[in-house]
Amino acid sequence: MTVDDLVIPPAPGTPMNERCAAFHALHHADRPLLLPNAWDHASAAAFAARGHPAVGTTSLGVAAAAGLPDAAAATRAENLRLARALRGLPVLLSVDMEAGCADDPAAVADLAAELAALGVVGINIEDGRADGTLDPPALTAAKVAAVKAAAPALFVNARTDTWWLGMPDPLPATLARARAYADAGADGIFVPAAPDADTIGALVAGIDLPLNVLYRPGGPTLDELRAIGVARVSTGSLLFRAALGAALDVLDAVRSGAAPDREPPSYAEVQRLSGASRP
Repeated sequence: MTVDDLVIPPAPGTPMNERCAAFHALHHADRPLLLPNAWDHASAAAFAARGHPAVGTTSLGVAAAAGLPDAAAATRAENLRLARALRGLPVLLSVDMEAGCADDPAAVADLAAELAALGVVGINIEDGRADGTLDPPALTAAKVAAVKAAAPALFVNARTDTWWLGMPDPLPATLARARAYADAGADGIFVPAAPDADTIGALVAGIDLPLNVLYRPGGPTLDELRAIGVARVSTGSLLFRAALGAALDVLDAVRSGAAPDREPPSYAEVQRLSGASRP
């Protein structure tokens, strides 16, 4: 199955196992899954309208939009609220759960099961902590195993922050953590901040699951990542930060009397997005 077979995702009313299977298949297609990360209904609806069959959430965007800190286990309610708002969109949804919003694997599994009941087909779970340290790999592995026991069809993307948090000699540590998470039942491994194409290639060669990397402006292109063997490319908080930056640019232009550089979506276009999940 190629990614072109899945450009139109299964409709929201399709049985959950079929929707999850479609999301799994997107990680085994002939090109990387480009996963745009949304922070609210409008952004997710806009990405779906551009033809993206799957959308993720950005933990920074979801937290910041609610006036909460990222990576601090503060957004459990916001994740559930957003999943509920997006459940009617014609798109496959993956939710960034940070570290699961809890240290107890059973509590993490409960949140994952609630998300699955709302139609979510995938989750991210990470081993980085707000204080800049990493959870023991056994704890993250226990969370992964608990999630897979509670919601077996979910695509569990286990993220390790070895590079993100500046761990010394990160490659062997990353591969060891990836093996532990794979043994616990993870379906994919996410390594943000891998520094270059050679390192990403070593990760692809050393990890037996689909590899997810974070898109970095100036880093490898989608075509280059495809050639390396990457399965999924996430935008992370980039689109949220770009939206804030664009808003500030327009505001500065208004204040200075200059014309904005780009015409924003019209009122009518945004109104259409607001109704995108209605029957």
